[in-house]
Amino acid sequence: MPVKPVEKIWMNGKLVNWDDAKIHILSHVIHYGSSWFEGIRCYETKKGSAIFRLKEHIDRLFDSAKMYRSEIPYSKEEVMKACKETIKANKLKACYIRPIAYRGYGDVGVNPFGCPVDLSIAVWEWGKYLGPEALEKGIDVKFSSWNRAAQNTFPTMAKSGGNYLNSQLIKMEAIVDGYVEGIALDVNGVVSEGSGENLFVIKNGTIMTPLFVNAILPGITRNSVIQIAKDAGIPIVEGNIPRELVYIADEVFFTGTAAEISPIRSVDKIQIGEGKIGPITKELQKRFFDIVENGNDPYGWLDFVD
Repeated sequence: MPVKPVEKIWMNGKLVNWDDAKIHILSHVIHYGSSWFEGIRCYETKKGSAIFRLKEHIDRLFDSAKMYRSEIPYSKEEVMKACKETIKANKLKACYIRPIAYRGYGDVGVNPFGCPVDLSIAVWEWGKYLGPEALEKGIDVKFSSWNRAAQNTFPTMAKSGGNYLNSQLIKMEAIVDGYVEGIALDVNGVVSEGSGENLFVIKNGTIMTPLFVNAILPGITRNSVIQIAKDAGIPIVEGNIPRELVYIADEVFFTGTAAEISPIRSVDKIQIGEGKIGPITKELQKRFFDIVENGNDPYGWLDFVD
């Protein structure tokens, strides 16, 4: 989805013009993928513009950098304030927010310690990540030939730029093969996640989702759905999910900041349930969108911009 330019981007404490937001070609991040980022949504609720779970996203940003022995040169409070400042500077009511910390211009070798850590925040208007009809009609996906990284190779709990080379392979393969998205297995052949989404499977009224040890990102929307499901009285289990269980599931859906709650209607051309959004997925969507669209937030997840 092309990004529509806005007026300002926040870079290292200053708001700069969109076209002036540049880094040096010898920045460490360009050569070695040394960046840590977040995807956050600001919704135009009926009670005003609000960022969904801003604190949790910024906590994860700092955790990701810490796993790579990197220190972001701002406090969490400063980064959260900067996110709001950037939204206001661009006069946006609803938008996608991309804070990204990265190793900048310094040493060009693999050793990153001689490079500064820079921080930028961009915002832009963004619609439905998997297509405008995805939330209602569902999408067609496939199991990828690419696995997620094995334990003790990359820290898969980090949302780091280099890790997303694997995601690109999963996504490109799916698109070339005529699907919207791919599902990766972990190194042991157990279900992991999509290229940029967590996965949920529903069978006989119980929701199941993979564990962190299945090489998944600890998704903020994933965590939200688990909480919403528990409060709705729907049984939910975190555990190992075999590939074949996905084929015979009653419902399957993706979650993510961009994907929100997106039903899956087929996997490898095998129809899931009735081939459309199922009742439990629909109920979870209803409760989720009541929070982010109507502003009815019993959890304190919305951080209002004004």
